[in-house]
Amino acid sequence: MTLIFLIGILLVGGILAAVSARWSPVLPRLISLAAIGVDLVLAVRIWAGRPSAAVSPWYDEVDWNWIPGFGVHIHLAVDGLSLLMVLLTFFLGIISVLTSWTEIQQKVGFFHFNLMWVLAGIASVFVAFDLFLFYFAWELMLVPMYFLIVIWGHERRVYAGMKFFLFTQCSGLLMLIAILALYLLHHQATGVYTFEYSELLGTSLASRVELLIMFGFFAAFAVKLPIVPLHTWLPDAHTEAPTAGSVILAGLLLKTGGYGLIRFVVPLFPRATHAFTPVALTLAVIGIVYGATMAFSQSDLKRLVAYTSVSHLGFVLLGIFSWNTLALQGAIMTMICHGLSTGALFVLVGGLQERIHTRDLDRMGGLWSAAPRMGAAALFFSLASLGLPGMGDFVGEFLVLLGAYRVSVVLTVVASLGILASTFYALRLMQRAFFGPNTSNWRLPDLTPREGLMVGAMIAGLLWLGLYPQPVLNTSAPAIVNLQREARIPVAELRR
Repeated sequence: MTLIFLIGILLVGGILAAVSARWSPVLPRLISLAAIGVDLVLAVRIWAGRPSAAVSPWYDEVDWNWIPGFGVHIHLAVDGLSLLMVLLTFFLGIISVLTSWTEIQQKVGFFHFNLMWVLAGIASVFVAFDLFLFYFAWELMLVPMYFLIVIWGHERRVYAGMKFFLFTQCSGLLMLIAILALYLLHHQATGVYTFEYSELLGTSLASRVELLIMFGFFAAFAVKLPIVPLHTWLPDAHTEAPTAGSVILAGLLLKTGGYGLIRFVVPLFPRATHAFTPVALTLAVIGIVYGATMAFSQSDLKRLVAYTSVSHLGFVLLGIFSWNTLALQGAIMTMICHGLSTGALFVLVGGLQERIHTRDLDRMGGLWSAAPRMGAAALFFSLASLGLPGMGDFVGEFLVLLGAYRVSVVLTVVASLGILASTFYALRLMQRAFFGPNTSNWRLPDLTPREGLMVGAMIAGLLWLGLYPQPVLNTSAPAIVNLQREARIPVAELRR
């Protein structure tokens, strides 16, 4: 029942937060913080008590009939991959509540209702193993996130929210069509109606049909990751979203795209994936270089950080379609570390915007002298973002490049240029915002204890993952072995 509790606590906590706002604006914050904290403790208990992979591939599982006539189950399970994503979800959920503590003053109850329900949707995506339930959770993420942007966002929030909604909804509908097609074709081949992931594996499909259905799944995950050229909603959504919304977008929502590619696209459609691999790897490298170049050219600080996500998640795509153990472990590590480093940068940018009411780099400069602790934190996360050794991002991207080298030397070399380009945008961020003379005579409060607690936790996480990543690698390893077995694609076949 633990997995049911993980989701139920968030859903009930969101309702209680909405109702409690009638009495005090502080109650929704406390309820949300307590609910996510309980979920984090439960997830850590699963991690601490996980069985040996030889005993069971699942660390926890629940499987109930939901709509038996259509083969729909409530099937929730966690392996190493799912568990790591769930832990990241609850950790960043706590950060999202803390960072919105003073920023959100209007409709506080409804804000935390949406925050809790989008977290419930994200957590459900990571643990759902029935495709009907998975799609239900996928759509559950959409509406609360839309409200977070259009109600509590900034100047062009309605435009950004609508763009996010249309991109996500249209691609999601393509995935729904693909799920139904796979469901019907599986019945045609076996006589069984089912949405069960394990039963749909290995469904006999004609090559062209498999490729078309794979594209339906790929479109939904490519938009969420996002992959160039389907990324254009992301800078607008990040720029206009409240700080908590940006943390959830960068740290969690984008990871559902990477998770979907690893969990569903490659194992369900191995032959189509094999044929599509050269295109996917090329798109990954384009995203790495393009995202870094665009980040360097931005004058809006939030938009700059948003484009860094396009670059970093290009490494995730590169690792996934390289499909060997090193590359996949690197992709998973990059997803986790990107959530921490970029989420932290959005926390700092949000704090700056609260204080100086601008995101324009041309109006900044000399902020280190006014807020040295904030400047030091920004320097740390900028260095983490560019992949400085000793921090988690370096481990993830280095493993991806090692794995990708076995598949394509040329693309790996080009992808390495993205790391070089990240140096330029990280240095530009620090130089334009924090260094130089304080020509605008900024006077602002430094990091508060609440902000210091958030920043300190994310610094500790990145240093731990950079200096001792073995617990995370050990947790993900059995899941990677199972996924490679399900996909049935020998590494040698992917070499180009």
